[in-house]
Amino acid sequence: MIETKREDFDLQFIRKFCPPIFDSFEFLPSVGASGGVITIWKSYLFTGHLVYSNDFGISVEFSSNHGTHDWILTNIYGPCTLSGKQLFLNWHKNIDMPEEVEWILLGDFNLLGSPSDRNRPGGDINEMLLFNEAISVLGVVELPLMDRKFTWSNKQFPPLLERLDWFFTSISWTNNFRGTTVSSLTNETSDHVPRLISVATNVPKSKVFRFENYLLEHEHLLNVVQHGLSLPTHQSDCAKIISAKFKNLRRVIRSWQTHLSSLKANIANVK
Repeated sequence: MIETKREDFDLQFIRKFCPPIFDSFEFLPSVGASGGVITIWKSYLFTGHLVYSNDFGISVEFSSNHGTHDWILTNIYGPCTLSGKQLFLNWHKNIDMPEEVEWILLGDFNLLGSPSDRNRPGGDINEMLLFNEAISVLGVVELPLMDRKFTWSNKQFPPLLERLDWFFTSISWTNNFRGTTVSSLTNETSDHVPRLISVATNVPKSKVFRFENYLLEHEHLLNVVQHGLSLPTHQSDCAKIISAKFKNLRRVIRSWQTHLSSLKANIANVK
């Protein structure tokens, strides 16, 4: 959790918003009603201990209780003031994390990466450049937001929307957990959209369409192709029309193929 706005935590308070199975934690206290982060985990799954803490966040090293994996989670809350951001960016780009460490870095950085990370004109271009420089120097890989462009709202009308929350992984993490994704959860009270990070070693693959050469000799191929290309596309742009037509054709041929005998099965039967 980020921007907790609390100076202290105990398990009794944590159980007001977390199930009892979340029974271990480390936190960075807020300064008055500003900032503060907390990392909470299930001790039966992971053993965790604090390896670093400063004014901008905490790093917890986790060891799996059911395997051999060790990894580090750094939970960030970036300052809002200009001077604070400068100090934060200087620290950020000088983090010395060994390349072989599986590391995930996330939180509310209070920084934009580009003008498009805001739904209105504005933002400090110099801050954006410095932020991108820090990311580049650190050599981390950004986890993209899959279902939402902005992560923060000022809760006014019309709303100001910005992307202030960022998620990065080390090269080692990326190589070992290629299926790591970030998605949104329901936002009920916070001005930040809650995020869910899913970790997997496999990368989902779409079903590949393969056109079998024997179809070129089929007596009905031309009719099938003409039907697929004649379907409406509901597009006005020429490039989009062509793309939509090929998608329609792929769908029609794939459906047609399912009703034909399998070439591979026939070959196997001959053998």
